[in-house]
Amino acid sequence: MCENMARALRPLAAELQLRVTIVDVETDPALEETYGPKVPMLVCGAFEICHYHLDESALRTFVSVKKGTDRAR
Repeated sequence: MCENMARALRPLAAELQLRVTIVDVETDPALEETYGPKVPMLVCGAFEICHYHLDESALRTFVSVKKGTDRAR
């Protein structure tokens, strides 16, 4: 499932000019405890965008809101 989300995310990340870092939660006990049941998931900081499958709409909404917030600063 993780590879499926990564594969779906690649073209969208390129289009939206996003930097994506893939983290293996199994290598960090704290991350595994927090996120393990929801893997794979897409997060930005502490904000959960989606889990199990890429939600393109949720990602686009997040990016739009984030860009608007960044411009307001």
